[in-house]
Amino acid sequence: MKRFALAVLTLLMYSALNAADAPAARPANQFITLGTHGGPVSDRNRSEPANALVVGQSVYLIDAGDGAVQQMARAGLSLAAVRAVFISHIHIDHTGGLFAVLGLRHQMGVQGKLQVYGPPGIKAMVDGLVAAIVPEAESGYGVAGEDYVPPQNTVEVSELRDGASLKLDGLSVTAAENTHYSFPKGSDMDRRFGSLSFRFDLSDRSIVYTGDTGPSDAVITLARGADLLVTELADPAFAETFVSSGPGPQPKRAREMHDHMINHHISPDQVGQMAAKAKVHRVVITHLVAGRDPNIDTAPFVAGVHKWFEGPVEIAVDLNRY
Repeated sequence: MKRFALAVLTLLMYSALNAADAPAARPANQFITLGTHGGPVSDRNRSEPANALVVGQSVYLIDAGDGAVQQMARAGLSLAAVRAVFISHIHIDHTGGLFAVLGLRHQMGVQGKLQVYGPPGIKAMVDGLVAAIVPEAESGYGVAGEDYVPPQNTVEVSELRDGASLKLDGLSVTAAENTHYSFPKGSDMDRRFGSLSFRFDLSDRSIVYTGDTGPSDAVITLARGADLLVTELADPAFAETFVSSGPGPQPKRAREMHDHMINHHISPDQVGQMAAKAKVHRVVITHLVAGRDPNIDTAPFVAGVHKWFEGPVEIAVDLNRY
């Protein structure tokens, strides 16, 4: 019981610190861009992809890139308030912070199971992360008589396929398989892995998060009439740097990275076309892949979207609220 008491004390202190830093009042539902940089290379000005959907007192993480827990603290959100995590796909820039989410939640003694939803492949990843928590869980705080809580008992994983839907407190969620991978349909790789976009229907509005995707009719259908489209964007000119001369990846890997950037991500024009066809009301661009220049002019990206889409367009920065 001593370990439980220590965990409760830690949780109370953590919650109090977050409450002290939190804004005095917030709208009931908010979408917060915790991290807006498209990896895998880290950026000094933008954290890796992560978002928080705040519904009343509950927090739903949508992707959990490196630094997600720290970004939550900066946003005034408590880890104890996280009810579920939605992972769009298992690339490390979108999942690197998931270990901290699971491990710190266990260390704090948060009660109940955390639900993790994601595409095929997410269960194997979470199983590995949970196994990595076991040595710390067994050693605990080093206090005699501590209770051991198996990390496996603190998380539950559900793998979702195209068209999956579920209802949680305050929202409905629909998933669509996008085109971030191009495995042949029905192949072993297609069965084992996937990439999802999510639609969140709330009491006051609808929000669609593309995750990483190439052009996709399924995502357009998912986003039909949404109030807010939160979409990735990749600069095609940056993709060409992978095949330019000079130091960098080996030629074969460089070509693979180039092809992935061109075919499995979307350009400003493609964002605009998707938004116009889906008739969304507003576009927010995150997961910006445009090089490492902190002073890059993003106005041309917005202009590219506006060639096709007449509504409001904004390039998000870390900790923006919508």
